[in-house]
Amino acid sequence: MAELFGYEINRKKEAAKGKSFVAPSDEEGTLDIAGGAGFFSQYVNLDKSAKNDWDLIRKYRTTSEAPECDQAIEDIVNESITADETDSSVKLDLDQVELSKSIKGKISTEFDEVLRLLEWKHRAHDIFRRWYVDGRLFYHKMIDEKQTRKGITELRYIDPKFIKKVRLVEKDKGERAEGIDLVKRVQEFYIYNEAGVYPGLTGIGGPGVKNSQGLKVSPDSIAYCTSGIFNPTTKQVYGYLHKAIKPTNQLRMMEDATVIYRISRAPERRIFYIDVGNLPKPKAEAYLKDVMSRYRNKVVYDGSTGEVKDDRNQMSMLEDFWLPRREGGRGTEITTLPAGQNLGEMDDVQYFQEKLYKSLNIPISRLQSDSGFNMGRSAEITRDEIKFTKFIQRLRKRFSLLFQDLLKTQCVLKGIMTAEDWEDMKEDIIFDFNDDNHFFELKDAELLESRINQLNAVTEYVGTYYSIEWVRKNILKQTQEEMSRIDKQIEDEKNSGQVDPEAGRDMGGPEGGFGDPSRGVEQEPDYEDDDEPEDEAA
Repeated sequence: MAELFGYEINRKKEAAKGKSFVAPSDEEGTLDIAGGAGFFSQYVNLDKSAKNDWDLIRKYRTTSEAPECDQAIEDIVNESITADETDSSVKLDLDQVELSKSIKGKISTEFDEVLRLLEWKHRAHDIFRRWYVDGRLFYHKMIDEKQTRKGITELRYIDPKFIKKVRLVEKDKGERAEGIDLVKRVQEFYIYNEAGVYPGLTGIGGPGVKNSQGLKVSPDSIAYCTSGIFNPTTKQVYGYLHKAIKPTNQLRMMEDATVIYRISRAPERRIFYIDVGNLPKPKAEAYLKDVMSRYRNKVVYDGSTGEVKDDRNQMSMLEDFWLPRREGGRGTEITTLPAGQNLGEMDDVQYFQEKLYKSLNIPISRLQSDSGFNMGRSAEITRDEIKFTKFIQRLRKRFSLLFQDLLKTQCVLKGIMTAEDWEDMKEDIIFDFNDDNHFFELKDAELLESRINQLNAVTEYVGTYYSIEWVRKNILKQTQEEMSRIDKQIEDEKNSGQVDPEAGRDMGGPEGGFGDPSRGVEQEPDYEDDDEPEDEAA
């Protein structure tokens, strides 16, 4: 194979994992080609569906321009990327990684450098939206090949219409199993072509452009992240807007049809009865046309701009009726045709708006702009909101693959760790996205209030039917680590005089009250020697 453009990270040669007749599974939309073929084998799709990534991305971008779809996308992006003026919207969590503090500090520093290269603080919203709309995101990782220890020097965005990941599958012709060639080696690289990777199917680039033309780029030079929605039939990766293409087009068509219907049926149209007397037919027609040209009202609706204008050179749906009348009738007369009666109905438009939001996994309640946000209790939270929250979490986790790729390159180039070490620890790295602080503060306060109310309700039964540990675990939801830490803090505060030592007697603790084992059990009264009751016999 020809030399690839870019650089490659040195890796240890992996030991053979066994023989197989299929290549490793790939759900990133990679194009498989046979070794030594020199061209991309493909099929001709005769239906109206998208034939390649170029058509898909073009449809996604057109769909995102619709106002309703744009509003829905903004809801998703704003929910996924939350940041204030001073804080970043994503942080690196290395608590689960078994490394020294110095190594963790270096990795955190490199992650901050990755965010700086992406200009994440100012462009986080735009980057996430671009990935969500296109369903894929490419960056060229540029380095100084003379001084690789500097790491990535610049990140340049690549339009996904011009680049495609390709996998060269080489099979061993000499080794077969039941007539099937076994896979010998699999090589991956990227093809970059400004005329499009699939120009032959859509005519992009002209008939003289061959599918095999393009710059071959090494996989380590490209940062790549997709939506993960893979169609095994077409071998394509779909974007999150794929399900919204049809509802958006239907909604746009229904809105235009509603406007046209209202314009054509809202006014009372005029009916002109023109008395032509005993004029011959040719002269009667000429006389009728002359009257029409003087009184005609031409109103045209432009669906692309939404404008209504008077255009006498085009046929319109808002026209008057002109009818000739012979002598002996009632003469020239002008009457009106009643307008439509159901012009105020918008059920069809609302139906397609709701269908659009459902296709994007957004709760319908967010469509009504007049409905305020209700915190409510857990019983009042809709199931759609819970599903939407989980959907946002999946989006964040999928998008984190971009951070993972860039951070890996930084750590390997700067010698912090090897590529093999990264593969062992990458599953333990967590990219923590910020949430809406106001929302979660209100929610935490509500949960705490609910737990305190439950605690007050069961306090009198502690020591009789419930234990202290059960209450702390099941009502206060404290873990064993939290209980130990809180007990130590309480003891330290009592010893230092910050808290009254008697404060824990009534509400709980090892000294009695809520935590007194004798509570709820009938006890003998403790009398003084002088106050003891006299013996009944006495």
